[in-house]
Amino acid sequence: MSEPSPLTLHEDRTPAVWELLPAEQQPHWGAHPDLRDILGELRATPALTTAFDVRVLRHQLAQVALGHARLLQTGDCAEDLRECTPEHTAPKVEVLDELADRLTLHTGRPVVRVGRMGGQFAKPRSSPTELHEGQDLPVFRGHLVNAPEPTPDARRHDPHRMLTAYRASARVLRELDLRRTGPLGPWASHEALVMDYESSLVRRDDQTGAPYLASTHFPWIGERTRQPGLGHVELLAAMANPVGCKIGPSAAPEDVVQLCEALDPHRLPGRLTLILRMGVRAAETATPAIARAVRRAGHPVVWLSDPLHGNTVRTASGLKTRHLADAICEAATVRHVLEDEGLHVGGLHLETAAADITECVGGPVTGEHLVPERYETLCDPRLNPRQARELVDAVFG
Repeated sequence: MSEPSPLTLHEDRTPAVWELLPAEQQPHWGAHPDLRDILGELRATPALTTAFDVRVLRHQLAQVALGHARLLQTGDCAEDLRECTPEHTAPKVEVLDELADRLTLHTGRPVVRVGRMGGQFAKPRSSPTELHEGQDLPVFRGHLVNAPEPTPDARRHDPHRMLTAYRASARVLRELDLRRTGPLGPWASHEALVMDYESSLVRRDDQTGAPYLASTHFPWIGERTRQPGLGHVELLAAMANPVGCKIGPSAAPEDVVQLCEALDPHRLPGRLTLILRMGVRAAETATPAIARAVRRAGHPVVWLSDPLHGNTVRTASGLKTRHLADAICEAATVRHVLEDEGLHVGGLHLETAAADITECVGGPVTGEHLVPERYETLCDPRLNPRQARELVDAVFG
């Protein structure tokens, strides 16, 4: 297998089209004196993934799109740079494998295993600032951008963090490579959010010449950054990776079809995954028209249910949480709606911790009063392994 070229798509550094377009949810590096050198160093780094592995994963996801396999995508909401070690990665992969084996048992299909890991360091946020003890601070945007501690220095956007994130991703990806001994070993995925970082990790497949995103195997675009014609969509549209896109209840069917045309113009099974995050109240009303429009347009997408992101609420004390019952209801509803449209749900996209945290209500966390007991997330609440098992069993059992 030949190694990918350690160069970006434009070797003379003529900006790629996606670098010239507006993009939402970007860091404000300011006039940082080291930014140019940092981007140059990232462009010269070894690829974190190979074009060969990207092709293998696309083939596996094609089997999901055709109904011959399932997909489980799970892991942390936001990865912690301090936990990108073999000791931390191993239990995350074990939870991924356990849930995937459970899904196989219920469906009788092999399950493609994709972790939210090895690069999930940047988060879109609904507000650029937050109030902490009377002080207005930039919001925490993930370890790739700033730090979670509520101080002005910690919340300053620092481009040096991109290099730290690259090195942390390399450690996790090495561990995943060691564990990918069989046909369904774990793959890496993250939201391709920070354009400076992702653009610097575009590489070429030396065999085909095609550009691919070498920061991960399976990048996705979020609900807040899926505007056709802007930077994120144009970047992923040009890449050879399998790609995903989050779809929320505000998406019009014609807009989703337009996204499909941009991201999957050749209508290839395994190329595009639509990750539905409707919320329990909108799942039944918003999903059918979107599913019908995509089916009529002839896009053989993987349909994935993300039953957590649309169901975030706050406890009486102000902590963000999610209710397992809502997540189960949404995932089951999406499954039934797709089946009624002659389609099938490919699997699940979950935020799941490897530890027995108490961030979501349900299962062993019997009420909101228990949520603060072990609340460790850097951003949004995650299921614990027992809750995730209960969800898989309820939706597919």
